[in-house]
Amino acid sequence: MKVHTFNVVVLYCMLLICTCYGFNPKLSFYNSSIVDANAEQWQPASATWYGPPDGAGTDGGACGYGSSVGNPPLSKLVSAGGPNIFNNGEGCGACYEVKCTENEACSGETVTVMISDQCPGCPATHFDLSGFAFGSLAKPGQQDNLRNAGRINLQYQRVSCSFGQPIVFTIDNGANQYYFATEIEYENGEGNLVDVELKQANQDSWIPMKRLWGARWVLNLGSLMQPPFSLMLTETSVNGSSKTIEANNVIPAGWQPGQVIRSAINFNN
Repeated sequence: MKVHTFNVVVLYCMLLICTCYGFNPKLSFYNSSIVDANAEQWQPASATWYGPPDGAGTDGGACGYGSSVGNPPLSKLVSAGGPNIFNNGEGCGACYEVKCTENEACSGETVTVMISDQCPGCPATHFDLSGFAFGSLAKPGQQDNLRNAGRINLQYQRVSCSFGQPIVFTIDNGANQYYFATEIEYENGEGNLVDVELKQANQDSWIPMKRLWGARWVLNLGSLMQPPFSLMLTETSVNGSSKTIEANNVIPAGWQPGQVIRSAINFNN
C-alpha cells in the first residue's frame, strides 16, 4: 500500500510540474529543438517598445505584414529590429527568444518574437518591441512598471520559426499583368529568405524576383505575364546551409491585387 501511495505522489508531482512549466502559449511559433541546441548562445542587446502599451507596435511596419501581426499565430509578439537584426529587410520574419533580468520588474522568462519592422536610428543590435511583447517580459502585474523603464538590457538568441501553417502570399495592391509583386509571410525555419524566383505558365525557365522592400518581392518584366505563376523560395540559415521549396501554380490565373493566397507548402524544421 505504501508503494502505491508513493507512486501516486510522484505522478501528482510530475503532472504539477508539467502543468506549470510545460506549456506556454506565448511560445507557439518557434522550434524548441533549436533553442536547446543553442542554449549557450545568448547574446546581449538593448530594447525599447513602441506603439500602444498593449498593442502590436504598428500594423506591418517596414516588413509589410499589415494587420496580421496582431492575429494568431503572432498575436502581437513582434519587434522592430536595429540594423543588424532587420538587415535591410532580410531579417523580416526571423524569430528570436528574448529575456530580461536586470530590471526588478523582469520575470527572467523567455518570450519569442518575430521581426516585423525596422527601427531607424537604433543601435545595431536592438529590439524595439511591441508594447505587448515588452510587457510580456515582466513579472505578473509588473507590465506597466517595466514599460515605464522605457529602455532595458536583454539577452537574445535566434530560434527556428514554426508557425504551424503554410506560407502565405499577399499580392501587392499595385500589381498588374506586367508587374507582379507579393509579400511573403510565415516561412518556417531558422534561416532568412534570400531568393525568390517566378515561373510563368507553360514555361520551363525561372526568373529571379527582387526584394522590393521588407518581405515584399517584385518582378517587373515590362511585358505581359502569363499566369498561373509558380514560385521558388530559397532560405539560407546562419550556418550557411540552404533549403529550396517550390509552390507550383500557387498564383492562379485571374489573380487580383490585394488577394491573399494560402499555399500548401513551407520549409521543414
